[in-house]
Order: sequence, then C-alpha cells, then structure tokens
Amino acid sequence: MDEQTYEKILNIKTTGEQKIFNKDHHYNRYEATSYNVLTTLLHNYKFKPTDTIVDFGCGKGRLNFYFNYYAKCHTIGIEMNSFFYQQAQINKTTYQAKHKKQLSFISFENCFAEEYVINSQENIFYFFNPFSVQIFQKVLNNIINSVQTTPRPITLILYYPDID
Repeated sequence: MDEQTYEKILNIKTTGEQKIFNKDHHYNRYEATSYNVLTTLLHNYKFKPTDTIVDFGCGKGRLNFYFNYYAKCHTIGIEMNSFFYQQAQINKTTYQAKHKKQLSFISFENCFAEEYVINSQENIFYFFNPFSVQIFQKVLNNIINSVQTTPRPITLILYYPDID
C-alpha cells in the first residue's frame, strides 16, 4: 500500500516534507518512519495487545496510530516540539472519529525524551535517530532505572541509530 492509502485507513495526516529543524545539535529533525518499514517491523516482531510502545520523537504520531490499529498495542508518543505535538493531537482527534474503540490506548506527551518518566507498564521503546548519544544515554538510564524498580523484559528498537 502507498502512504495515502495508510493515511486514509488511519484517518491521519503525517506525510509531506518537514521544514522544522532544531537549533540544538542534540536533537535531530523529525522524519516519519515509512509505512513500509512499519509493516516490515509488524511482520517480523510479535507484538501483543499487552505491549506498550513508547516512540521517542514521535512527531505527528504515525507509528503510534499504525501499531495501535494493526497490533492493537498501547502506544505513547514523546515529542519535544510543540508544533508536532499539536499535529499528533489533531491526528488523534481524526483517528478517534474512525476508530473509537482503540483511542484510549494512545497518548502523547509534550516533553524532552530525557525528562519523560518511564511507566512500569512500558516494555517496547522505539528510536528513529531522534537525538544525540548524550541524550540517548540519559533516556536509557531512565529505562534501566524503571526496569530495576519493576523488573520486566523490554525491547529497544533502533532505526537508523547514531554510529556512537
């Protein structure tokens, strides 16, 4: 399927060139994960409805809506940019119009990734090259601390990670 077909099914808008860049070198520009990559991931990883996926640098929420719809997972999007956070909220409203039953399993937080408090139910963490290794280390420490407090298996998914 092409992007427009997925966008129509999900009733969201995440396509188009992104022209917003971060001034801080620790944070990379937003780029949505392609639907082909999401489909490949869906077919190669056994997601369960009990999973909670945290997408760091979620932008407009494409991954969140995709996995909520196709894998019936809980999803949380973390986005530091207030414009993209608002776009994700708009997409949540339009998604809700078509997929009412699944909406309670999607949420978004407008904060820096390193400030996000990891919940004990969260077990899959997705990173699409969102920030520098220094920020990544802080986020990983938060995840490790959460797992030490509430032991559980977790999965880290890195797509285009920094070589460091």
